[in-house]
Amino acid sequence: MNDTTNISARSYFFCGIGGSGMLPLGQIVKGMGAEVGGSDRSFDQGRTPEKFAALERQGYALFPQDGSGLTSGDQVLIASAAIEDTVPEIARAKELGCERLTRAELLARLFNDAPQSIAIGGTSGKSTTTAMLGWIMQATGRAPTIMNGAVMKNFVSEERPFASAVVGDGETFVSEVDESDGSIALYRPSVALLLNVSLDHKSMNELRELFGNFLLVADRGVVNADDLEAFRLVAQANEPLTFGIDNSCAALGIAEGSIADGPTKQAALVVDRRDDSEHALRLAMPGRHNLSNALAAIAAANAAGVPVAEAVAALADFKGLARRFDIVGTSANGVTVIDDFGHNPEKARATLRTLKAHEGRVIAFFQPHGYGPLRQMGAELAETFAEELGPDDLTILCDPVYFGGTVDRSEGSERIIDLIAKAGGKALHINTREGCGDFIVQNARPGDRIAVMGARDDTLTEFAESLLQRL
Repeated sequence: MNDTTNISARSYFFCGIGGSGMLPLGQIVKGMGAEVGGSDRSFDQGRTPEKFAALERQGYALFPQDGSGLTSGDQVLIASAAIEDTVPEIARAKELGCERLTRAELLARLFNDAPQSIAIGGTSGKSTTTAMLGWIMQATGRAPTIMNGAVMKNFVSEERPFASAVVGDGETFVSEVDESDGSIALYRPSVALLLNVSLDHKSMNELRELFGNFLLVADRGVVNADDLEAFRLVAQANEPLTFGIDNSCAALGIAEGSIADGPTKQAALVVDRRDDSEHALRLAMPGRHNLSNALAAIAAANAAGVPVAEAVAALADFKGLARRFDIVGTSANGVTVIDDFGHNPEKARATLRTLKAHEGRVIAFFQPHGYGPLRQMGAELAETFAEELGPDDLTILCDPVYFGGTVDRSEGSERIIDLIAKAGGKALHINTREGCGDFIVQNARPGDRIAVMGARDDTLTEFAESLLQRL
């Protein structure tokens, strides 16, 4: 089935169809004319019912996670490589002889088939930059297919409230690509954009190799000159184009002294050092990391043929992403609630730094996205909260997300609280999320900013909204 032009002739079944990686891919496959069904543990448990109701309205066939959705050997099962063989779908697919692909294998086939393909790689900032880049391509008259892990507000409609993907005319494919499972090696982009290289799921040596090869196989490489690890890999890029706020050797940069950053928006002057032209950028989101993401999107769009001036102008209408420094609202007594996906040290640092650039106490609520990740990067996370927050601020952790399975749960949030305290920060562990919510509502003061942080759990947005209502 390497020829994806016949994709509409097949029927696809997604195991975990509601997941942030599966859902957009399902949307793209369905948009290309294929029949798409799926199952999800959250659907069975009655979690986020509005998401599954929207999928059913759009014509997706949803089944309980009991194998009943697989009825023919002609169906293609899309399932995570990590899924245990005991899951009924996996057993049923084996029985029927269904082809089984991982999400990344199917995505890479579609991506590599596109005449022009732009891949966004790096340890953090991928979703925001992918949305920015997708919007630039759309706003400048191309009709891109966009694969993202987050809901892009520019593409949300009543019919499509969960727009984490867009189906275009088939000419241009824009996608974030994942290094955490090594699947970045499957892609052959026309343009490879490398944002940064930092510790997340793999060792630094593994990451250097993965990202170096990512640049090597692309026709053009776009590299962040501000990130030392990424910049070291520029020699492996073909026809490199560099960008950076601080590094004055970058081809695309920001004019010195031109950054005006507010609590909810910012402006700066983009300078193209190849022809010394300057372009006024306006961005409806705060934070230096978002300015860097914007510069990255402008550079990648330019490498794909969009004039810099047009790319800069398009971003004035960029609305941002759900759960990426998403301001839920401000209560009558002046407490602001922010919903954010920050879950690894670098993402959390960017969010906290953006908050601390402006007045007011910060209460950072953090729900770890699993016991495994917490073991892997707990020490760096603790360091981040201790370093970025001040003596008046507070970090609150509940227990890690656990949706079932055989994971080792011997080490949880208590260790992180101890590490934060040892590093001089103020932190508190309350087992349940409800308990954390009660504490926050009782202790919030006018002028506070409450950041609800974490990944892999759509109900965090509901939690953030409920906090605002209670306040």
